[in-house]
Amino acid sequence: MADTGTAPAPPPSSSLARAEHFVWLTARVLEQRRFAHHFLGGGADAVEAALSPYLNDDGGYGHALEPDLRGPVSQPLHTAHALRVLDSIGRCGGLRAERLCRYFTGVSTPEGALPAIHPSQRGYPTAPFVPVVDDPPGSLLTTGPVVGLLHRNEVWHAWLFRATDFCWAAVESLERSHPYEVEAAVAFLDGVPDRARARTAADRLGQLVREQRLVVLDPAAADGQPVADGYAPGEHHYAYDYARTPHSLARYWFTDEEMAIGLDHLAGEQREDGGWPLTWRQWAPGTALEARPIVTIEALRTLRAYGRPIKEGAGGPVRPATDA
Repeated sequence: MADTGTAPAPPPSSSLARAEHFVWLTARVLEQRRFAHHFLGGGADAVEAALSPYLNDDGGYGHALEPDLRGPVSQPLHTAHALRVLDSIGRCGGLRAERLCRYFTGVSTPEGALPAIHPSQRGYPTAPFVPVVDDPPGSLLTTGPVVGLLHRNEVWHAWLFRATDFCWAAVESLERSHPYEVEAAVAFLDGVPDRARARTAADRLGQLVREQRLVVLDPAAADGQPVADGYAPGEHHYAYDYARTPHSLARYWFTDEEMAIGLDHLAGEQREDGGWPLTWRQWAPGTALEARPIVTIEALRTLRAYGRPIKEGAGGPVRPATDA
């Protein structure tokens, strides 16, 4: 092949440019359009159009929108994921919210909460850490983020009354917990209208997190800190996992120094291929490939929320890409 005399383009140098390359190379259309919306000035209509194919006739979302649940059927986790996407583009009200709440009403447990997995998932490939049972109980893990986001968007629907009561009872009765359940509790408390009660509950929850060592405050010593039962080796949680923005009630759980150390760690986790790694158990190559762009977008959004300069290089040297 003849030498054209043209030098190859240098690899992207900023955190955002490396992430953009990773997203175009590996992501689904939905995550490509989400990245374009959040970081490249892309429109919200394109994101919503990419989300629409995951919508089912029952008003819920399926088709592996949440990568660890495969198959076409609607699931609360898929629909909660769709709600987060709609919230992130400012499309969480009106008929969209009404349709979502009708679906939530139809799949709720007798106490008005959402199960983690609806039995309709049976027969389709599912991550081993989310078992399918015939009569699932209500779950704060699923219900808390949904209720919090709907309240934050000032949505009012009959389903929300009992679901809100369920979340209050679940949050205020927590004695022992695990990081993902705490994240769900924070998502509820950050959106619920009774702010005084939410602050009181958040203060107690923050004490629980520190006492039970559910957060890694010194990333250099993470290997010596145990993970929660059932979690993968190294599946740790850091301050930024709970306080995704400076406005979260969980931000008050950590000193400025603790938060800065955590954010330094998050910035430094970007891999050589431009994406951020998965920390949970990877059980199938396709699910890991689909999940990493989602994690990458959320990492960049968190860094930007705290004023970290993602366009100028967010955090030191990148690490080799070792994930699927």
